[in-house]
Amino acid sequence: MKHSARRSYSIGPVQRCLQVLRLFGQATSGLMPAEVAKLSALPTSTVYRFLANLETAGFLTCSDSGKYFVDSACFSTGHVAQSHLDIRRVSLPYLKALNEHTRETIHLLVRQGLSAVYVEKLESPQLPNTISRIGVSVALHCTAVGKVLLAYLPPEDLARALHQIEPRSRTAHTISSTEELERHLEHVRRCGYSLDLEENEPQMRCVAAPIWDASGNVNASLSVSGPVKRMSMTRMKELAPVIQEAGVRISRELGYQGPVDPEVDWKICGSDPAQRSLQKAALDGRFGNGTKMMWQRRRAEAAPVTRSS
Repeated sequence: MKHSARRSYSIGPVQRCLQVLRLFGQATSGLMPAEVAKLSALPTSTVYRFLANLETAGFLTCSDSGKYFVDSACFSTGHVAQSHLDIRRVSLPYLKALNEHTRETIHLLVRQGLSAVYVEKLESPQLPNTISRIGVSVALHCTAVGKVLLAYLPPEDLARALHQIEPRSRTAHTISSTEELERHLEHVRRCGYSLDLEENEPQMRCVAAPIWDASGNVNASLSVSGPVKRMSMTRMKELAPVIQEAGVRISRELGYQGPVDPEVDWKICGSDPAQRSLQKAALDGRFGNGTKMMWQRRRAEAAPVTRSS
C-alpha cells in the first residue's frame, strides 16, 4: 500500500504534544495539569512530560500555583502566521489580476531570516511552468524576490545579511560574489524592481517588486516568472511597472503610507517612463475601480526618497 508523506512522517508523541498545546488556545485563564490530562485523555505522567518540554521551549509558562499559560513563543509564532495570512488575503486579488494580465506564473514570498518562503503561487496556463511550491524556501541572493528583500533591508541589517550569505552558484548565471551582489542590490534600489536571469532555475526568468508593510519594512515581494522564450529582456522591462504597481497597491492596503518611488534613473533601468505610464494605466481595469488612479495619487503623495547605498 502506498502511504502519503503526511502519513509516513506522522510521529505519535509529537502529535500528542501538539494536541496538548492546542488545548491552551481555548483556555484563556490557563490550565492545571490535571485539567489537561482530563481534556486530552492522556496519562497524567505523559501530560507532565509534555508540559515541561513546552515550558522549556517557551510555548508555555507555569505560575506559582502550578497553572500553565501560553508564553512568548506561542505569541511570536502566531504573529508571524497571522501576518502571512493577512498579506496573502490582501494580495490575492492583485495576484489573480496579474496572472490574468500576464498569463505567467505569479509568486508571493515572505522573508524568513536568510531565505524567502513561497506563501502563494498562481500558475501560468502556458507550459512550461516553474518548479516552485508553496511552503518551500529559496535563497535570497539568486532570486528576483530575494534580491528585492535584501535590497530594501535597513543598511545595518543588510550588512549583517551580506556577511552571513555565501553566494553559491545555482546556475552559470548566479551572482557568485558578495561585491557583485552589493552592486546589484544598489541597482535594484535605483530601479525599484529586480530581475532573475536564469540565476536560480535554468531557462526561467523572473521580475519582482517590493511590498511594504504598515511599519515601512519590506518583508514580502511579488513576482512574475516564465521561461526564457516568453520572457525576453524587452518584455521583462515592460512587466516591471506592472509588478511595481501591484506591489504599491498591496502596500497601501496593508497600511503603508510612506513614499515608494525609487530613485529612478531611466537610463540605468532601461525603461521608458511613457511606456511605464501606459502599463500602469492598463492595470486600472484589471485591479478594479476601488484602486483606480492610485498610481497618480501616490505619486502626488510621495516625497523624494533618499536611500543609503
